[in-house]
Amino acid sequence: NTKIVNSKTPNPRLKFILSKLVDHLHDFARETRLTTEEWDVGIDFLTRVGQTCTEIRQEFILLSDVLGLSVLVDGISHPKPEGATIGTLLGPFHTHDAEEHQQGDSICSEGKGEPLLITGKLTDLQGEPIEGASIDLWECDENGLYDTQYPDRDGPDCRGIVHTNAQGEFVIKCIKPTPYPIPHDGPVGQLLQVIKRHPYRPAHIHFIIEKPGYDKLITALYHKGDRFENSDAVFGVKTPLLFELVPLGEKLAKKYDMNANDWYLEQNFTIVTEGEARECRIAKSKKFLKENVEGEFEFNENGLPIASVD
Repeated sequence: NTKIVNSKTPNPRLKFILSKLVDHLHDFARETRLTTEEWDVGIDFLTRVGQTCTEIRQEFILLSDVLGLSVLVDGISHPKPEGATIGTLLGPFHTHDAEEHQQGDSICSEGKGEPLLITGKLTDLQGEPIEGASIDLWECDENGLYDTQYPDRDGPDCRGIVHTNAQGEFVIKCIKPTPYPIPHDGPVGQLLQVIKRHPYRPAHIHFIIEKPGYDKLITALYHKGDRFENSDAVFGVKTPLLFELVPLGEKLAKKYDMNANDWYLEQNFTIVTEGEARECRIAKSKKFLKENVEGEFEFNENGLPIASVD
């Protein structure tokens, strides 16, 4: 019995996940009447996905993204109570070499695109400012390419980290985002071509906002009205994350040493404590299982199911 063989781990959560994985995987094969030849094609595809991965390219994340799994898992892992900024998928282009910048510095080198100023405030659910939080952001350049896609990359560009001040405020100089295609020269791109899907993402800017004691926020802002807004290749667009840009104007241009016809975005964020996030996750997890899955469940301390009660 496959379930018995895979149930010997002492980790109750792993035991539950493996049990459900086997159940659904076998059901998938039975329901589709999967043939040996088709499964061979699937194994070959997954093998090529793995072989395409490098230190700066993660084809498996890309596969998860185009199947809509990444954004689903993020929503399950980091549900937000009302009033909090919602999250979306990380994407395959985040790196860990972003440099820290002072408020008002540009994270982009010259000539990367149309200048954009972003100002805003970070608060908790009660509206109190959060000081010292890191805001890690990254975006593509005007050519639709991230720095990691250039073979002569010698350091981070169009990515950086700033910290909020005592009032929770932040000021960031970057560039106006542009739509771009996800990497489609590998097996995931071949899959999209076979199923007649385009590889494009609407213009957006990625953010990770962190501070000890708070639930990490992984999100992105999407340019409203972009031609790919309703057909994002990785399903990351959510209505509350849409933004519109306005000209910077003379007053802000003078204050931040920019031009009046540069772009401006005022964007506030609200994050939740780890305790608030945990309570929300537990409540939503139990509510979903009760309404959508037959039977009763035992849960671990994080509100995640670890066993079905027969």
